[in-house]
Amino acid sequence: MIKTEHLLQTLQTEFDKHSYGENPAELYEPIEYIMALGGKRFRPLLTLLAASIYTDNLTDAIKPAMAVEVFHNFTLMHDDIMDRAPLRRGKPTVHEKWNANTAILSGDVMLIKAYDLLLDVPAEKLRKVLARFNQTAAEVCEGQQLDMNFETRTDVMEEEYIGMIRLKTSVLLGFALELGGIIGGGNEEDVQLLYSAGEHMGIGFQLKDDLLDVFGDPSKFGKQVGGDIIANKKTFLLIEALSKAEGYVKAELEKWIGPGEFDNEAKINAVRNIYETLGIRAFTEQKINEYFTKGLSDLEALKAEKLRKEPLLTFARQLVERDK
Repeated sequence: MIKTEHLLQTLQTEFDKHSYGENPAELYEPIEYIMALGGKRFRPLLTLLAASIYTDNLTDAIKPAMAVEVFHNFTLMHDDIMDRAPLRRGKPTVHEKWNANTAILSGDVMLIKAYDLLLDVPAEKLRKVLARFNQTAAEVCEGQQLDMNFETRTDVMEEEYIGMIRLKTSVLLGFALELGGIIGGGNEEDVQLLYSAGEHMGIGFQLKDDLLDVFGDPSKFGKQVGGDIIANKKTFLLIEALSKAEGYVKAELEKWIGPGEFDNEAKINAVRNIYETLGIRAFTEQKINEYFTKGLSDLEALKAEKLRKEPLLTFARQLVERDK
């Protein structure tokens, strides 16, 4: 049985030796910088795990899997500019370390380099992969725009939020799995199930991220717990709280997310307590489990033999249980 740790090491080795370009250095050094910050690398891992269900030769899948990660980091580089984020994975963001113009241009090149990596897809499958990648890339941008639109709205509903994170986050996970299925030689039904699994797990993953931002262990989460509360970010928890709160509780919540200067810790604790009072934590956990259950069911329905599916199923279960 293929080992996830071996696949991650293979990916890391390939990333370490891959060159994105050299001259001018100001254009390519930011790409090397953001790619060296690491991250979980689970998107390209999903591609390799999906491909491994149908083939033992993963050579054709390595660079396309890397393309998924390069594209993901391109979106992060541009998102950080739009969010004016000072840190990414505990280090200065590219626009802070260099400047916004450099980050925009380097991000543009990253998108081009993602296409370069996709050229390793076998010729007979390349047109289909590029069409699906183009659709996915456009949807990710649509999701980012919706997320920005929500910043100025007070009436965002649960269904709208789920739709936004499906586009911004989960369609790329769906594509990562679909890509592996296509390259590995999965049948059309299985390829669709892989996409559906990634889409469902991606929504669950983002909801888990929202939950951990409020209730996570600061020593494990990797960033400030409560950051979304401080920023009044429209997360699943805040949207649900606004829809469920009444009377005094509603007034308190609106006070804390309204204009004015607040002590950050006091605000985090107050809003967290309101979430607990309204049962938002338990409700969010229920939603997370619903989406991950759907994703796991999609994977179980694959026609491949169980032994070949097991590494991907095991990794998917680990995503459910993550605490950071």
